[in-house]
Amino acid sequence: QVQLVESGGGLVQIGGSLRLSCVASGSIFSIYTMGWYRQVSGKQRELVAAITSGGSTNYADSVKGRFTISRDNAKNSVFLQMNSLKPEDTAVYYCNADIRRVWGQVNDYWGQGTQVTVSS
Repeated sequence: QVQLVESGGGLVQIGGSLRLSCVASGSIFSIYTMGWYRQVSGKQRELVAAITSGGSTNYADSVKGRFTISRDNAKNSVFLQMNSLKPEDTAVYYCNADIRRVWGQVNDYWGQGTQVTVSS
């Protein structure tokens, strides 16, 4: 079994910062791309940021310059530093990872989601 567990969400004021964390655990052989997605009720889930095992990053235009994704390969972890938060950043944020299990194929895994609310 493989699990992704997120933490770090919460309520923050406009202009504030939050740092999301996600740790993968289980029978993991290797982790490829890790990323963060977000979803607002009634809308499609969208990519926020992604990072490859080599450290290459990709961001949604709406968060460029404000959010930073990073990872710690030794700890099977990915992080999202969110600065200058806006009300439109309010969403449930999901961790995602492409993981090869021991003696297994590569599959796509999701965390349970963590709520981020930006208010005035």
